[in-house]
Amino acid sequence: MDIKSTAAVISGAASGLGEATARHFAAQGAQVCLLDRDATRGRAVAEEIGAHFIETDVTDSASVEQAIDVARERMGALTTAVNCAGIAVGIKTTGREGPHPLEPFQRTIDINLVGSFNVARVAAAAMARNDPDARGERGVIINTASIAAFDGQRGQAAYAASKGGVVGMTLPMARDLAKDRIRVMTIAPGIFATPMLAGLPQDVQDSLAAEVTNPPRLGDPEEFARLAAFIVGMGYLNGEVIRLDGALRMR
Repeated sequence: MDIKSTAAVISGAASGLGEATARHFAAQGAQVCLLDRDATRGRAVAEEIGAHFIETDVTDSASVEQAIDVARERMGALTTAVNCAGIAVGIKTTGREGPHPLEPFQRTIDINLVGSFNVARVAAAAMARNDPDARGERGVIINTASIAAFDGQRGQAAYAASKGGVVGMTLPMARDLAKDRIRVMTIAPGIFATPMLAGLPQDVQDSLAAEVTNPPRLGDPEEFARLAAFIVGMGYLNGEVIRLDGALRMR
């Protein structure tokens, strides 16, 4: 699909990778609708880039269903969904205070995995109603995993499990939606310069960047956004997970 004729919803779009993707898509001529719980920041970004904003809780089915309906009404179509909403916790399976609390584990799974599937399933139903384009496509869904899905570190049981689930559902979802000519792809980013890392001391950020094989730096969210746009336009990419990590292998 041509990015200029794309009508996209992007979850987690008020900051980080989602915001960068929204900005890049809009700059390339796409229609964009930002979905996020942060209404203040989400509306500000949307206004700045000439996009739409809908306050959305990705873990709530009614909230997502309403958001997709409104987005489709505002843009006149829905051809792309990019899932960037997510959280990270750092808790070991057992520690000085006992076992890993269950609530943060469940919350991480709910937002990162269930939330991604929630948006994807509702967006796919909307895309299935599209008329196929010149190449027969009706839409594309891009989920966000993490390299932690493959080599999660200590304290990342919840995060790695949630992102591993995103990786695991990529191929079966692509197979499910093949009949509707909807593609499904996943990006697994490494360590990126997002607000999640911005709060760390500079020496810690520098240490993390030095671990990246080449180039030895943190990823730029714009690079994630450019890859997402490339996936939209590259119709033969489907059912695959792309690591975007500078060859980093965490240990």
